[in-house]
Amino acid sequence: MTAIMVTGGTGTLGRLLTERLRTGGHEVRVLSRHAQPYAVDLRKGTGLAEAVTGVDTIVHCASSPRGGDEEMSRRLIDAARDAGVRHLVYISIVGVDQVPLGYYRSKLAVERMVEASGIGWTVQRTTQFHDLVLRVMQGFAKLPVMLLPAGVRDQPIDTDEVAARLAALATAEPAGRVADMGGPEVRTFRDLARAYLRASGRRRPLVDVPLAGRTYRAIRAGGHMVPGLAVGEGTFEQFLKDRFPSGEGL
Repeated sequence: MTAIMVTGGTGTLGRLLTERLRTGGHEVRVLSRHAQPYAVDLRKGTGLAEAVTGVDTIVHCASSPRGGDEEMSRRLIDAARDAGVRHLVYISIVGVDQVPLGYYRSKLAVERMVEASGIGWTVQRTTQFHDLVLRVMQGFAKLPVMLLPAGVRDQPIDTDEVAARLAALATAEPAGRVADMGGPEVRTFRDLARAYLRASGRRRPLVDVPLAGRTYRAIRAGGHMVPGLAVGEGTFEQFLKDRFPSGEGL
């Protein structure tokens, strides 16, 4: 049996994907800086050639908003091409071609690298994960008042549903750019903040703050959402209920 490699396999998405693939009977190699026996830092590339030898499919989940995605991906693609990898699956974000955020531009650049790699490829874009929205709300709640960007909405999706989609794509033939995957509901930030406060049992006044700039305008216009592709099922409240079992207010 040929192996499937998951880069960033110890992260939020990679861990769930790895579990699904192994449950399905696949040999999985987890590639991350600290995962043995494939502890590889993609920024340096040491040990990467050995790690990809014998791999049929790579699911590229490793990513960092702090930068370096293009360099990491270039090293990975070069090693994959040299090793004869048949299929490269890349997880991207809805709106990388609409929202002029630096991290989004980097993700779009990697998409183009994957497409031009000469390897059979699949790119899946999704909306933001519930986990990320929770971290954002927790950050806002550190102040006595939750200052929310006015007029911003989001369409969060359950990470495990994304893992299920990636597992299906990884075990199928290369499909190119597949249909985007959006969460089940478009919600205002104020609505999401209220849901977080109820679930966590916290109290904070909410204040909408108008912002400026091209990125803010693009987000207010919904460039990061796909309401017509709301294929996710798990809601933000359901996610919060698992994170806050006491269920205050839910």
